[in-house]
Amino acid sequence: MTPSDTRLSAADERRVAALEQRLGLRFKDRALLLTALVHRSVLNERTDLPGGSNERLEFLGDAVLGAAVAERLYLQFPQANEGVLTLSRANLVCAPALAAWAREIDLGRFLLVGRGEEASGVRERETALASAFEALVAAIYLDGGPRGWSRVKRFLDRFLTPALANLALDRPLLDVKSRLQQRAQAERNTVPVYRVVSTVGPQHSPTFTVAVCLGEEEIARGIGRSKQAAERAAAEAALAAWETREPTAAEGEGGCTSSS
Repeated sequence: MTPSDTRLSAADERRVAALEQRLGLRFKDRALLLTALVHRSVLNERTDLPGGSNERLEFLGDAVLGAAVAERLYLQFPQANEGVLTLSRANLVCAPALAAWAREIDLGRFLLVGRGEEASGVRERETALASAFEALVAAIYLDGGPRGWSRVKRFLDRFLTPALANLALDRPLLDVKSRLQQRAQAERNTVPVYRVVSTVGPQHSPTFTVAVCLGEEEIARGIGRSKQAAERAAAEAALAAWETREPTAAEGEGGCTSSS
């Protein structure tokens, strides 16, 4: 990409230079890097910014980041199926994960934000940080020209290597409810449904019992201090039952039948 001939203000030059030092990268087009830092809230206060907000870069960065993570997962886990790879990529490029990576490089400190958003704490806001990280990835990609793809992968390696270090083929990459859903779809051509069977205890601290069902067949139950925890416990019980026998309808209260 041909570097822009836009001249930055002295303050913007210092901002960009400090970020370059933090990243260990040098940009041919510093205006491009500056644009990656521009939150839309500052546009009414600064009409001299050369590239507008970082939203267009965020759009491109989302695609580049997803492709880079997909390639890394594909190569590192050759036996993982499409479902595992897809969910793993989603977990790695979700807003909380990207915001955490942005905090590792102190990206929020370098953002250009409006005075109102500054007061509201936008520099630590998850969505703003994730968006800025995606925009930064796009800026690295574009500034690198023909070498942009390899440059992005080297940059992301510092985040992906530790993130993937604890993943192994002998440990599930899917959460327990997703694993149950994947198995139910593959072997029963259906999806699990969770129904609250009972709620006991005081209103401020209830305990839930949840039945997990395939169609109207109850296959397991779980108990937890929240509906989500009870659903996870039920899914765990269902998978455990599946390993020892084909799940069959549970006897008793019939927690899967709909009440009229």
